[in-house]
Amino acid sequence: MTPPGPAPRNLALLSADKTAPGSGRPPGLRRSWSSRLRPPQLIALTFAAAILIGALLLWSPLAHEPGKSITFVQALFMATSAVCVTGLAVVDPGSTFNLFGEVVMLVLIQVGGLGLITLGTLFALALRRRLGVSGRINAQQQVSATTLGGATSLVRAIVLSSLLIEAVGALLLLPAFIPREGVGRGIYYSIFHAVSSFNNAGFSLYPNSLMNFVSDPLVNLVVTGLIILGGLGFLVQLNVLAWLRDRRRNRLSTNTRLSLTMMALLLGVGTVFFALTEWNNPKTLGALPLHGKLLASWFQGVTPRTAGFNTLDYGLMGFPALFMTVVWMFIGANPGSTGGGIKTNTFYVIVASAWSMVRGRRDTTLFGRRIDTETVLRAMTVGLLSMALVTLGFMALLLLNTNRDVLFLQLFFETVSAFGTVGLSMNATPLLNTPQEIVLIFLMFLGRIGPLTFAVAFSRPSPEKALVRYPAARDILIG
Repeated sequence: MTPPGPAPRNLALLSADKTAPGSGRPPGLRRSWSSRLRPPQLIALTFAAAILIGALLLWSPLAHEPGKSITFVQALFMATSAVCVTGLAVVDPGSTFNLFGEVVMLVLIQVGGLGLITLGTLFALALRRRLGVSGRINAQQQVSATTLGGATSLVRAIVLSSLLIEAVGALLLLPAFIPREGVGRGIYYSIFHAVSSFNNAGFSLYPNSLMNFVSDPLVNLVVTGLIILGGLGFLVQLNVLAWLRDRRRNRLSTNTRLSLTMMALLLGVGTVFFALTEWNNPKTLGALPLHGKLLASWFQGVTPRTAGFNTLDYGLMGFPALFMTVVWMFIGANPGSTGGGIKTNTFYVIVASAWSMVRGRRDTTLFGRRIDTETVLRAMTVGLLSMALVTLGFMALLLLNTNRDVLFLQLFFETVSAFGTVGLSMNATPLLNTPQEIVLIFLMFLGRIGPLTFAVAFSRPSPEKALVRYPAARDILIG
């Protein structure tokens, strides 16, 4: 009897083999185009397809209020901002789009927040179709699943829990919107803002975002709660729930502990710093009562983590608060969440590894664990690529600027907000010209899928093992 051969080193190779057993494809049958794409390529292309379809729908006269019209680039900008859950807007959604257009925006936000591959996997499960290995790998890449076998059950849990959180958020917002808008519109406004909040999109049906609710405890606490849950990360949510159900059998992972620690640190520091710098500013916190100051400080401490809502005018804030907001937008939310930015864990690994180097320590440790070199290099790469994209995007906006009313700081703020998929603005977005809008479209797209994912998607894969390894160069001076 012939001994069995070695197991395949890579599960992806199994799906590529035309005669592999269990692949569900007869020998000689060509694979579909999606199975020939690597996961990063499929993620980038599906997001681009959703943006294009959304732009065509928003450009259609069927989506506009009577007497309103927008250009295709403006429609493309709004669709990109919705799919990339950013929130920047070149037109006011509430007054430009009719109910059909607003529903299109809402669907784009939901699709962009959960991810197209996640939703596609859910539909396949609903139709009881058997997922192949390549489909499971794509789902794993989209939701950052730690095991290949658990990707499908993880997708199901992600979508159902997300819809449940949004439904609860909408119910909690009803007492705030129904008295203001009436029963029908109040229910619709509650659903729209709940979905926009949880997906960290930041789109509002009011032209001044949520500034009318600056001192409303219900709106402030519910919206920030949804923002935090959406930016927490799906894997973190599920890990915490499993730990709460059975603390003996389930433990909080290192990723979960780091994500929760960084989230609490950023929220606390952001709230306190904003309160200290804007407390006496008569244009922002200075004119509010005590409870309004506390609520506004908390809200502005939460929303720069890629949410996009605001209860105060960022164009009236001082430089320290604006600087803090820019830094928080660049860091962003937790990995595997609806938020953007370089991600909290990436920021921690970069800072912690640099601090270990300064202290002369060979390894960077966290909660009794060593952070491996590959993770450090990946974090450094993401940080460097992100800074390069922000720099290039900002330079492009400066070179293309023809409006002297748009200031240097406003363009920089818009750049970081677009890349971090935040959506906050110093009221400069409607003043940009068409070439500048295109620059922000690319920044939002790259910020949503991630610069490293985009680079890997369209780079040529290298061999698994290099045949030659050169001697180390130890005479390069650093610093």
